[in-house]
Amino acid sequence: MSTTTQAIVIGSGPGGYVCAIRLAQLGVKTVVVELGELGGVCLNVGCIPSKALITASKHYQATGKKLAEMGILVDGARVEMGTMQAWKAGVVKKLTSGVGTLLKGNGVTVVRGKARFVAADTLEVTDPSGATQRLQAPAIVVATGSRPTPIPAFPVDQEHVLDSTGALALSEVPKRLVVIGGGYIGLELGGVFARLGAQVTVLELMPQLLPGFDLDLVRPVEKGLKKAGAEVLTETRAVSWRKADDGNGLSVTVQVKDVTRELRCDKILVTVGRRPNSDGLGLESLGVDIDRGGFIKVDSRLETSVPGVYAIGDVAGNPMLAHKASKEGEVVAEVIAGKPSVWDVRGIPAVVFTDPEIATVGLTEAEAKAKGHTVRVGKVPFAGLGRAMTTGETEGFARVVADAKTHALLGVQIVGPEASDLIAEAGLALEMGAYADDVGLTIHAHPTLAEAVMEAAKAATGEAIHLMNR
Repeated sequence: MSTTTQAIVIGSGPGGYVCAIRLAQLGVKTVVVELGELGGVCLNVGCIPSKALITASKHYQATGKKLAEMGILVDGARVEMGTMQAWKAGVVKKLTSGVGTLLKGNGVTVVRGKARFVAADTLEVTDPSGATQRLQAPAIVVATGSRPTPIPAFPVDQEHVLDSTGALALSEVPKRLVVIGGGYIGLELGGVFARLGAQVTVLELMPQLLPGFDLDLVRPVEKGLKKAGAEVLTETRAVSWRKADDGNGLSVTVQVKDVTRELRCDKILVTVGRRPNSDGLGLESLGVDIDRGGFIKVDSRLETSVPGVYAIGDVAGNPMLAHKASKEGEVVAEVIAGKPSVWDVRGIPAVVFTDPEIATVGLTEAEAKAKGHTVRVGKVPFAGLGRAMTTGETEGFARVVADAKTHALLGVQIVGPEASDLIAEAGLALEMGAYADDVGLTIHAHPTLAEAVMEAAKAATGEAIHLMNR
């Protein structure tokens, strides 16, 4: 059986379903091909369930010393992991059901199965039963996302060695957990289980956690992990694992600089990155250019080297972020619909949902200098902010990087409470070409955490009120 349509989207994650909905809104008859659950990794086993558990674990941690300092004494608080998992699953179900409703409401057809190109305009789709059909369209968008990167010495079995999907589904809190990888996934999930009572050890091969982030952004996060009882080992390589000789859990061999150690644990979580799902689609036979990392090469219209074949999201290159995928989905939908659209953004926010959170957008001070800017930097600690004091969350700071001559806003970095929400203002200002003066002159409500961004902008121009100007 063969079906002809105007556009096909392979994958229904935050890139794919957004692309399909926008195509339908623009009058393009669209089919989505999805092998798994609607919503992709993000909604089902990524962004949403992880943030649900992060939030729950922070609430649990707050029942201790933090609330006691405010005069709220909580006795007998305990974790019921089954109930927490059921709540998390309910959140996921509401969102994935909503995606299905939106696709159907916009007239998008969903076909279940695995897609493979047989021509630039034709896919063969194999459903779970093994039956096949062909779909044909002049425009096909690859939005197949990514999957965890494996470590040969630590094959994932979801019993002893977990990936992020397995960790998110644990029915009980492990007593001891070794996390291999100090990137954002490892720290987010490691933080969850540390706050829930696990003895967590984080292993990172590089000299610092969260490689690529400024060290002063990382320090409050590392402090928070240690406060929750976690151990952090940097410049450490995980070598191998085995079941402990005494039958009590697992033994992990690690190389800490020049010293070999044995770590005991009950579960091992591998979080050393993700790799694109570009294989198994038949792209090579079409002549689609794919780089050595497996990422599909695209131009500013998100079109591959083969006309009519497009790629968005994780599979189209870093950064591997859901919101980047969604924006690309909208852009490519407009391209296919014949509108004058290209990928043209000034900044993509990056957020790490640790405790405290980290959020950045635009250039760091070092990056700005490398691009030839003479910079002015304004940095304001949350410890001096009234609203932060009233919430009991005063770790971290907001920093604004501006051009010294023009005061043009170049970048913003935040580590602290609600950084994930605060960065939106900075992203908007950067996209609009605002100056630090614009942010500083904008009246911010008091008392709020957002005042930190305003004050940091003022500090960058030498006009801060609540701290000494440099």
